[in-house]
Formats: sequence, C-alpha cells, structure tokens
Amino acid sequence: MAQIQNPAKNNPIQDTATDPSNLQIDMPVRVRYNECDPMNLVHHATYPVWMEMARTELLRSRGIHYKELEEQGIFIVVAKLNIRFSKPAFYDDELIVRCTMKPTAGIKIEHEYKILRDNKVIASAETVVACVNHEGKAQPVPEFLRQN
Repeated sequence: MAQIQNPAKNNPIQDTATDPSNLQIDMPVRVRYNECDPMNLVHHATYPVWMEMARTELLRSRGIHYKELEEQGIFIVVAKLNIRFSKPAFYDDELIVRCTMKPTAGIKIEHEYKILRDNKVIASAETVVACVNHEGKAQPVPEFLRQN
C-alpha cells in the first residue's frame, strides 16, 4: 500500500494563513443573476454548489488542495446532503456560507453549513462525504484530513 502524504507538507508554495487545525470558514458570496429562477429567487440547486466551494476553501485554509488529493488517489464524494431553507435569497444579495467540519472518524467527514444574510440564517445544511479510491471503493480518511 502506498504511503499517503499530506499535500500541505510537500507544497513549496504555502499561504502563511493556512492552519491545519482550522475547522470553520466563512466564505462570502454575492448572488449572481444566473443563480436565480424567473422569480428572482436563488434556485435550490445553487446552494450545494456554494457548499462545495466552502468545503474546498476550508481544505485550502488548512493547507490542503483537493487537486493534490486527487493526484494521490484520494477522492471525496458526497454520500449525504440535507438542506433546510428558512428564507429565500435574491439576486445581488451578499451572503456568507459558513462551513464547519465536525470530528472525523473512519471513512467519512461531516460538515455543517449556515447560509447567512445580514448575520441571519436563511438556510442550514449538513453533508457527509466519504473518501474513495480510483475504483470508488471506500477508504479510511487520511490522518492529515482528520479532525478529532
């Protein structure tokens, strides 16, 4: 079995703001016109895209780049997604997508999300992602991705 290395430790170009213990990120989003339906409301399919962007930025803030994970044969797939919509978002709204990683074990990583407008929650969500290899077989979460 090949040794899986922490991409952050092998990356010669590191952002000094990276923190491997970081468990939360707030990602600003301005609603774009193409993300809205004819009623000027953000289409429900847009929220998971924002959540994936926030998950990726959370990894990046920890010094881990998803592209480098894939190069090592580590793929992260969404196994479960649950979204609760409280209030609609509209074109040109300025939002924050808050992504928080929960303690990790086994083959899964859990995240919680809050979509905020003016510091008020307009949607909340959870995802469970799993680590798989090139063949799609479940793999343990590498130690450098774990947060206990």
